[in-house]
Amino acid sequence: MGFLKHIRSKSKIKTENNSATQVHDQYATSSAGRSPQGLAARLPLNVLELLFTFVCPHTLDESYIPSENSMVEDGCMLCDMRDLAHCAGVSRRWSEPAQKLLYKSIRIDAVHYCEREIELAEKRKRRSFFEHNADPKDIPKLRLQFLQRTVRDNNLLAVKVHLLKMPYMTRESCKTELARTVSVLPNLQYVDLPEGFFSDDGSSHILKQELQARCPDIRKMTYNSGSEESFALLAQRRHWQGLQIVELSRLNVEPSTLLRVLASLPTLHELKVTDLPWLDDTIFQHTSTLPPFPPLQKLLLEDTPNITAAGLSTYLLRPETREALSSLTLSTTGILPSSLHLILTNAPHLTHLSITETVTRSFPLEPIPNLTSPSLKTLYYEITSSPHAHGLQKPSESHYTYLTRSLLTSSLPSLRSLYVRDPTFPESLILAPPAPAFAATTSPTPTNRGFAQTLEVYSKGLDELEWNFTCVSPATAPGRRGSASVTRP
Repeated sequence: MGFLKHIRSKSKIKTENNSATQVHDQYATSSAGRSPQGLAARLPLNVLELLFTFVCPHTLDESYIPSENSMVEDGCMLCDMRDLAHCAGVSRRWSEPAQKLLYKSIRIDAVHYCEREIELAEKRKRRSFFEHNADPKDIPKLRLQFLQRTVRDNNLLAVKVHLLKMPYMTRESCKTELARTVSVLPNLQYVDLPEGFFSDDGSSHILKQELQARCPDIRKMTYNSGSEESFALLAQRRHWQGLQIVELSRLNVEPSTLLRVLASLPTLHELKVTDLPWLDDTIFQHTSTLPPFPPLQKLLLEDTPNITAAGLSTYLLRPETREALSSLTLSTTGILPSSLHLILTNAPHLTHLSITETVTRSFPLEPIPNLTSPSLKTLYYEITSSPHAHGLQKPSESHYTYLTRSLLTSSLPSLRSLYVRDPTFPESLILAPPAPAFAATTSPTPTNRGFAQTLEVYSKGLDELEWNFTCVSPATAPGRRGSASVTRP
């Protein structure tokens, strides 16, 4: 009896296993078309590329700023790049969009910004007996060498590279490796370069020759003191016709040379000029023998004391320049805050304005028109008093009174963000006398007090490093004051 019972139990187990297998096959057959792998295989390439940007967010970085200023705040960029490389190895269909992102915007970072760097540092310490006293490895240099080998061996990957960023010390110490890398990148638009490159230093001569000969699509270039010859050659050789951003610092060239070079760049839309004391208002005057100062979307003037509001207003009288300019930055120039209204009047499409000045005198007593602009959205009004100014009242206080008056008359209706160097400025907007209840029915234009939009005010004092945020809301009814949130960093 026991033997027959054992036979029956084995047959029962076999029957249960067969039924379970049939059920599993049934579910597997019915869900095969809905498996994650099957869905991913049918996704369009543009959708896959969009999904991969969430795996490696820094591949969306198309800014022409150095590596140290364009870091992703959250996550580890090296780990994200490793995960994207694993996605490229999943299938042939995934390889194309993944490699496109992987090589379009390349970052070479020195360390992992996560716990993995601790593990890797411990592994690097465990060297063999023969490498016990060897010099520590330069990891960013090794990564640059690996990239150099990859792009030189695979032209299909080399043509995908548009941006190349690396740490400061890597680009300063690996000029030879960098020159060999960029020599096979024909579509390169931006690369982090050593400081000597911008001043025609001899150590960067080979790198400059390779970049000029092999990379015609460079979009941003800087010319510092010592690179006057290279700057003048832009108008003759025209090797970088795609330049969009040009930065000039401490250059000693003739104004005619400056105008000819700028006119030879058909796609130029941003110009930064720093420490050019010889530059004055004559650069904006139109002559029959020289090309005019080109229309720009973004203009930055720093340490140019001979540029005045009259000269810049002359530049903005031309229709093509007036319609193009959308961002203007002024720092230590001849354009005083009291003449800023002339610029706003002649720039109807200006959305960003920044002025940084240290004043020694109070705001003029004669009537000055308010700051008026229907398009301005962001205003940096960083006015500070000179330490040599004496008196009971600081000169900067009257300048902020002028700004308060312009805001309370609704002369800046599109303004959303305001940056000031006065920690008490948000309170001045709230404590200003409110409009009377009958003002809206009698004369809305001349007696209108207050602003209709919510303002994000960022303020800080002279001894503060970070901006303090205050949200200022307009009054809800005539006869009432506006409100402000608690100021916080």
